[in-house]
Amino acid sequence: MIHQYKLGDYNIVLDVCSGSVHAVDEIAYDIIAMFESADRRTVLAAMGEKYPQVSLEELETCYEQILGLKQAGKLFAPDTFEPMAGKLKQKTAGVVKALCLHIAHTCNLNCSYCFASQGKYHGERAVMSYEVGKQALDFLMEHSGTRRNLEVDFFGGEPLMNFQVVKDLVAYARSVEKEKGKNFRFTLTTNGVLVDDDVIEWANRECSNVVLSLDGRKEIHDKFRVDFAGNGSWEKIVPKFQKFVEARGGRDYYMRGTFTHANPDFLKDIEKMLELGFTELSMEPVVCAEDDPSALTEADLPVVMEQYEKLAQLMLKRDKEGKPFTFYHYMIDLTGGPCIYKRISGCGSGTEYMAVTPWGDLYPCHQFVGEERFKLGDIWNGVTNTQVQDEFAACNVYAHPECRDCWARLYCSGGCAANAYHATGSVTGVYEYGCKLFRKRMECAIMAAVHRALGE
Repeated sequence: MIHQYKLGDYNIVLDVCSGSVHAVDEIAYDIIAMFESADRRTVLAAMGEKYPQVSLEELETCYEQILGLKQAGKLFAPDTFEPMAGKLKQKTAGVVKALCLHIAHTCNLNCSYCFASQGKYHGERAVMSYEVGKQALDFLMEHSGTRRNLEVDFFGGEPLMNFQVVKDLVAYARSVEKEKGKNFRFTLTTNGVLVDDDVIEWANRECSNVVLSLDGRKEIHDKFRVDFAGNGSWEKIVPKFQKFVEARGGRDYYMRGTFTHANPDFLKDIEKMLELGFTELSMEPVVCAEDDPSALTEADLPVVMEQYEKLAQLMLKRDKEGKPFTFYHYMIDLTGGPCIYKRISGCGSGTEYMAVTPWGDLYPCHQFVGEERFKLGDIWNGVTNTQVQDEFAACNVYAHPECRDCWARLYCSGGCAANAYHATGSVTGVYEYGCKLFRKRMECAIMAAVHRALGE
């Protein structure tokens, strides 16, 4: 399968199964489009009619070059990966590499679009005790097999509402990691309200990454990210985030924003973040019910698509100016990306990665917490709901019939199981709206990567 598109003055041909990306001229682009559906004579005749200024010899040379790429496995490569589907998860069965610790099911903000019901996850407000957190870390170490590097994300709600326990758990992990032959990498996700010098100093010493929630423009951020009195948080958190990022040397962080029906023109929010001095950025489409006022609509789709294109152009413009920035969804490696097993099997939710509630219950990921059907077990007894875990173990790109004809399938690995479930009622369903956004992001990311690879 190939995918052809034109963007940013490039004619791009993506060979789906080999991963090869070709930037070609108009003639090669048109020959490739006909190559598999017509014989050589027909193709050359059509090209001669369309490009009368080009000699037959030149057209034949172009055709031969395309044939050579096919013979080298770089164009029209067959899909031979389906027999591998699920093998990575079989090889790593029972091995957990990462936990999302819900250190606080409570929050000091009252964001209307919050998928976690303002931090409560459809349940009661609670914070995790040190004893539960310690057992969660022990569970991770005991079930990590020979893996040395382990990932733990302190999540909420707002994790800084339980900061002492966060610090105590990290201290415990550091005290045993050498003995256990493990290396913990911690991430803190925060809305910033409780950030202070102590938080900054601790996080910069202990956290390999921090995720800072900011929706961009003040009027957009303060429309949604309000306290329980209805007051916006932008003025309170932006100076703290600027100090935080400066203290980290401008590295190992992400400004994580959400765009909704209120701001499908989210590039303005990206530009505001850049103006504030932030350069490691992420803007995620909102995840909510279709009838939610924040939900993106079909009418928003052309606007969002245009924003992604303009964002790619802005990135290249700032590259040229010596002021580069990172956009999470455009991070792509054309030469050494994820291995084919990872491309097929996806994120590992419910198998390699799990979320832990304040009570020690295990769920496939943070977006399933509170959905009782998806409770896997707990940190004392491990996974007891093997039926649900098997459901997630079977999640791979070939488990989605709709993905088989999609050119982007080896980039999204079948997509997010949580989004699929909330959109269709099945973890192997397809969230069509999200698919459209993903494909557009990939086209823009590949175009930008081509531009950089060509040194233009």
